[in-house]
Amino acid sequence: MGEKAARINGQTIKAESGETILDKAKELNIHIPTLCHYPQGKSLGSCGVCVVENRANGELIPACSTILEADMDIRTESEPVVEARRAAVTKLVNSGQHNCFVLNMPLADWTSCQLQIMSRPWHQALCPAWGRCELQNLVVKYGVDPVGPCGEGREYPLDDRHPMFVRDYSRCIRCGRCIQACNDVQVNLAIPVPYQWEEDSGPPEQTYHLVDYDRCVHCGECVQACPVGALFEKKAFQLSVGHDVDYIRTTCPYCGVGCQMWLHVKEGKIVKVTGVKQAQPNQGRLCVKGRFGYDFIYSEERLKTPMIRENGGFRPASWDEALDLVTERLKDAINKYGPDSVAGVSCARSINEDSYQMQKLFRAVIGTNNIDHCART
Repeated sequence: MGEKAARINGQTIKAESGETILDKAKELNIHIPTLCHYPQGKSLGSCGVCVVENRANGELIPACSTILEADMDIRTESEPVVEARRAAVTKLVNSGQHNCFVLNMPLADWTSCQLQIMSRPWHQALCPAWGRCELQNLVVKYGVDPVGPCGEGREYPLDDRHPMFVRDYSRCIRCGRCIQACNDVQVNLAIPVPYQWEEDSGPPEQTYHLVDYDRCVHCGECVQACPVGALFEKKAFQLSVGHDVDYIRTTCPYCGVGCQMWLHVKEGKIVKVTGVKQAQPNQGRLCVKGRFGYDFIYSEERLKTPMIRENGGFRPASWDEALDLVTERLKDAINKYGPDSVAGVSCARSINEDSYQMQKLFRAVIGTNNIDHCART
């Protein structure tokens, strides 16, 4: 099929086969808000937030799942669009127990439902996603009153069986992004698609996506995909609010793949780790070690100086003393038994340049191919 012309906010753009309105709007740097859309997954169009207006026929359509066609005249912020988004955000806020703005209210004005929220496990005055919540941002943008029914009288599961994160379904907006992250991106199939999506249909185990931890690899991709406070990390709970952290980009230290990650640093300490979206080679994805295994650097058991075995125990030593001792012992073994009597094990967490120098030392200087690394498990 040939290229066809369409218009988005008055700008002409070619309507190429298979591209959605959302895709083409991004090309024009036109922002369309989304909640259920997950770039690496399938467009669901279920949240109603990305709705736009086709002036050609006056129809309101979801931008994330509608293919841009010729003669479409799309408006992304018209009055009908803004009203439709406000209604969609209001429905999402009232579908669960969201306490985004409860701190702005006197305690005497809290409803029984809001008091019930605070009594749930893992709840506090501030939601774990406060200041970073995509739904909260839309509440502010479209002037939605966050004080509503707040899911009063409805039963919400709380799953804190996992050692690293919590699934609080009272804050779940059922956008489906965690399902796409698990099933379409990581392909673990640990989060089954719910049998029912309607608000008042069936018991919680049929309405919400309960996790099969036998399939779960604990990568936390679902946590990063969640746009609200329904999925959050236990170790990071209450440690930061909003964007009161510094973001430092680095390379994961665990293996040689080179996954890119953001360190969330507050007062000089790492409080959380997330993947760098659209960065190679991991494109935002991390494994369980990369995402959750960062606090070993604060362990009291971590060695901070070389240790030399002596008289049945260990004593601290300087680097010069330790390196001189290693050099002496290696020379003694090589002179007595030959170069193949020694072997080297390079740390898999070290950078490629260090590993290269290690193998060069053993092959070119010592004269043995007995060199390996420790990433065997």
